[in-house]
Amino acid sequence: MTRPKKLVLAVIDALSPQALERAVAEGRAPALAGLMRHGHYVSDCISTFPSLTPVAASAITTGLGPDEHLIPSMNWYHRGEERYVEYGSSFPATRAFGVLRSLQDTVYNMNLAHLAQDRETVFERLDDAGLRTAGTTYLIYRGRHRHQPAVSRYSKLAEAAQFRHPVWGPRELFYADLFDSRDTGCSSVLGMPGQRDRHAGCVGAHLVENDLFDFLLFSLPDNDTYSHREGPDKQVTSIAEADRALERLFHAAGGIDAFLETHAVIVMSDHSQSPVEETINLATHLGDWKVLTPSDAAPDEAEIAVCPGARSAMVYVLDPDRRERMAPRLAEHLRGVKGVDLVIRRDGDEGVVTRGGGELRFAPDGPLTDERGVTWNVEGELETLDLTDFDGQLHAGDYPDALGRLWSALACRRAGDVLLSASPGSEFVDWGGSHHRGGGSHGSLHRCDSHGVLLTCDVGPGPARAEPWHLRDVTPMVLDHFGIPS
Repeated sequence: MTRPKKLVLAVIDALSPQALERAVAEGRAPALAGLMRHGHYVSDCISTFPSLTPVAASAITTGLGPDEHLIPSMNWYHRGEERYVEYGSSFPATRAFGVLRSLQDTVYNMNLAHLAQDRETVFERLDDAGLRTAGTTYLIYRGRHRHQPAVSRYSKLAEAAQFRHPVWGPRELFYADLFDSRDTGCSSVLGMPGQRDRHAGCVGAHLVENDLFDFLLFSLPDNDTYSHREGPDKQVTSIAEADRALERLFHAAGGIDAFLETHAVIVMSDHSQSPVEETINLATHLGDWKVLTPSDAAPDEAEIAVCPGARSAMVYVLDPDRRERMAPRLAEHLRGVKGVDLVIRRDGDEGVVTRGGGELRFAPDGPLTDERGVTWNVEGELETLDLTDFDGQLHAGDYPDALGRLWSALACRRAGDVLLSASPGSEFVDWGGSHHRGGGSHGSLHRCDSHGVLLTCDVGPGPARAEPWHLRDVTPMVLDHFGIPS
């Protein structure tokens, strides 16, 4: 039996299909252009809802939606621990919740406590099969190999930030200078934006040159940070930086042709970004209720927790006995807030979504079939989600895979009682008062945030499928490549 090629899964955070195509046309992304010539390119791979990096990264590495992987957003309320969880919406938001607490949640708890313990990551599946796994700095890294904190020039800073405990990751783990499974001579300056893609390129080249992996998750996150600041129309500059990191991989093997003789490749984005022109301070619109603040001196008096997540948000009713009564009232109130596009909640066994004056109720297992072959029972106005019914076949418009993504978000037991998706051009202000007005953001159900890139070379069945591609399809594709049942 022929041994499968080694596989690189490169995730370029927030990579917009339009920006990629422009970078290639302008000659700014020769490595990606070469992969496009050799492989299959899809420009409408669908993200999660919310279309935020923690949720999307969990989907990419597990093949599951938030109903199963249990990471609901960037900022959420932990009902069991009665506190907010903040994964780093901004530095002011991190400071509002406590820098050490936020860092511990992001680096340790997201993988070792919050990510579903009864579901396996792609690293765990491949580790169990005896394959050599590797990963550069990525939010989801859980694997079967134990790693102690790295000894480096940043060790004192890491110790001060309480990064003292081991983690479980792929066989070769390189995480922001905090965890290094071996000395590569590469540094990310503790994961500083603008340094992370270069660090990944340096580490990746070392791994290729020394034949240290069968599967590498090659994370290139700097495009997201740049696009947040400068706007998605300026992504060509940050795409060029990510492209140089890919070139380093190819160069270590003797060029792209030599690299592709022994390696299969997937390049993808977790979501896109859209321009931000207006902001929504959600807490100020909920003055009729006592909102729990990050440093609330009387948390027992709070009625609701408010969790902004860029162009999405969640509201939690804190008293479970009042949840059934309060959630519809909150939803009705929030549908009138300027900049809120969709208001979503659960009503028994149904999902309810409103937009403007329209309402749609939906649940799985009905007479209508969506583009991914899932059946639904739907009542109300299809225009609410820009859906069209062609003889029992539902076709999506501005909200790709709307029913599937919304149902997965609502079914996540850690999600809020009311979910919100912002209108194009609007963003929710985070708890640190930060926003990306004048730049770009993401998180909504709308296609402007939800369509990403999927580029494959020598892996997967190719782009010709009846249903659209989704982030959840990538882990099964990786497992199938190595002959592991998915």
